[in-house]
Amino acid sequence: MRQGDAFVVKVNDFVTRETAVQPALGFSSKFLNAGQLGSDTIRPGDTLSLTIWENVDDGLLANKGANATQLQQVQVDGAGYIFVPYAGRIKAAGNTPDGLRRVITSKLDAQTPDPQVLVNRVAGDGATVSIMGAINGQGVYPIERPTRTLSAMIAKAGGVSIPAEVAKIIVKRGTQSESVWLKDLYDNPKMDIALRNNDVILVEKDQRAFTSLGATGAQARVPFETQTLSALEAIATVGGLQSNLADPTGVFVFRNEPAEIAMKVLGRTDLVGDQRMIYVLDLTEPNGMFMARDFAIRDGDTVYVTEAPFVQWQKTLSALTSPLGTVNTLNNLAGN
Repeated sequence: MRQGDAFVVKVNDFVTRETAVQPALGFSSKFLNAGQLGSDTIRPGDTLSLTIWENVDDGLLANKGANATQLQQVQVDGAGYIFVPYAGRIKAAGNTPDGLRRVITSKLDAQTPDPQVLVNRVAGDGATVSIMGAINGQGVYPIERPTRTLSAMIAKAGGVSIPAEVAKIIVKRGTQSESVWLKDLYDNPKMDIALRNNDVILVEKDQRAFTSLGATGAQARVPFETQTLSALEAIATVGGLQSNLADPTGVFVFRNEPAEIAMKVLGRTDLVGDQRMIYVLDLTEPNGMFMARDFAIRDGDTVYVTEAPFVQWQKTLSALTSPLGTVNTLNNLAGN
């Protein structure tokens, strides 16, 4: 029913189903379909060590009397190339060490008989990710064989420093930013995405909250402690109903409801924009506690518990009698 500019709705199974909307976090296909980076893929900035054996006593590269040459600290330039004497400028980035070995061998084969080449990655500033926020080890971490995926990298950084139930993981890749609940990351292996160079991983605490008012144990803005929160859990979170004040027949949830949900709840098709909704729960009904257990609280909700009629009557009586008490006090003082 409509009251002023708000709709008052008694909660039942239908209302519970239609309003059970929670923020959906997860990665798009662009993130999910990105393959894992090979830890042995050479990238600009990497440093290589080359060892070249020649099957002659007086080779192109080896010193006299030696048949092996070592080229240490060969830097892969910004364009991804290295220079090898007699082989020239070779594209190294994108190759594995074994792939680069074959390329160099092919280049030298025409100039020295049966060359043998060994390529190793030494060090460098290749693929890395930045991790920050509520994490035990903030910093910049390389993408290595054990840390190619999101969960592995979080573990490498020491894990999150907040309860897992309220931890949200945000991954920024270029101009795109997507997020997932930490619990969903562990429960759903599909969400354990492969990392990319220059990814930024931010761990933050869930910012959702509801407001508690009336005859409850606390009058406050209360943060969510779990991904989902029912009306019954919300009341318990703030200390439950005050036994000497609360009216269990009058538990109200105030919410600005999106038009598409409000129209389903009200059975209408003519609403535009967010609607002010007041959902009413009666905990004394046979299924009242079950309704409160199943009704989902959302970010920004206000949970208000009314006072019992007897308490309201006491307040009214006190307001009426207090002036009489003041008059009697004055008369008593005047008589003394």
